[in-house]
Amino acid sequence: MAKRDYYEVLGVSKNATKEEIKKAYRKLSKKYHPDINKDPDAPEKFKEVKEAYEVLSDDTKRAQYDRYGHAGATQGFGGFNGEEFEADFGGFGFDDLFSSIFGGGRRRDPNAPRAGADIQYTMTISFEEAAFGKETTIEIPSEETCDTCHGSGAKPGTTPETCPHCGGSGQISSEQRTAFGVFVNRRVCYQCNGTGKFIRHRCTTCGGSGKVKKRRKIQVKIPAGVDDGQQLRIQGKGEPGINGGPSGDLYIVFHVQEHEFFVRDGDDIYCEMPLTFAQAALGDEIEVPTLYGKVKLKIPAGTQTGRKFRLSGKGIKNVHGHGIGDQYVTVRVVTPTNLTEKQKELLREFAAISGNQPDVQEESFFDKVKRAFKGD
Repeated sequence: MAKRDYYEVLGVSKNATKEEIKKAYRKLSKKYHPDINKDPDAPEKFKEVKEAYEVLSDDTKRAQYDRYGHAGATQGFGGFNGEEFEADFGGFGFDDLFSSIFGGGRRRDPNAPRAGADIQYTMTISFEEAAFGKETTIEIPSEETCDTCHGSGAKPGTTPETCPHCGGSGQISSEQRTAFGVFVNRRVCYQCNGTGKFIRHRCTTCGGSGKVKKRRKIQVKIPAGVDDGQQLRIQGKGEPGINGGPSGDLYIVFHVQEHEFFVRDGDDIYCEMPLTFAQAALGDEIEVPTLYGKVKLKIPAGTQTGRKFRLSGKGIKNVHGHGIGDQYVTVRVVTPTNLTEKQKELLREFAAISGNQPDVQEESFFDKVKRAFKGD
């Protein structure tokens, strides 16, 4: 199946900025992450989104992709990889030519140390946990060194042998005589995959791979002030390295749950408080819930519905340590219900004098405020 256009995968235009591409990737990676989305096609879509982002977020790869398409995104020399070049020259690639002329190729040593893969983990946290931070333990799937064979892949009591096909070199060489001379053609040994080792008796625990799948526990310190979509990098907690190479990194992407009463915008938070008609008209002092407990707020006489008050320093701590945000309180005048005859008579008298008519507000607004006070 042909690959989809990377811009189409991320849902951005070809003129999209880096920030637009990054924003689209964050949104889609959370949507299709296998830890959140259990649809059978989610892993494939997540992989597709990640591949598109890796290309379009890199200026060089993006330029090659725009010019040559998918072939140019990951290849040099105008979009041709080693295999294509090799096919055009009768089976000889750059490595073969360098080997025949200079006596050595540029093939990467399969036994050389390599860094382990990075891991991405999505963590769902509450509004309060994001505001104040938290220390917790998570479990992640990981490939670990097999305890039975200690990573050798061989059955206990045995050791890997020198590959009989390549003599331990990891390469198989052949010569071809042409009109231009003798060319030495070197290929990775198909028997040992270039390692130079042959496992005659495989470990029954790992099947000869030297790795087993486990669930690993990791302590995580959630920083105070983290916001939805932000990520935390924990160095060296990804997949273990290969052949003694360094481990990859763990990237934790945070998904912050919405709060019933508070709404966050950056480091500031917003909420609404109800006022009775008498409180708005005559003024009062009310209690307002904050993340740090209840505080007193003075309401001036004649306050109109929709007026906004600022509570300095009652917002969220900046995740980078740049101070604390504020809390903004918007008041709403709520029409009373279940009036007595005396109250109705007084309101009719007031309406006759002022000509004003009270607005009808939804009763459920009080319930949200009551729940915000719970636990104080």
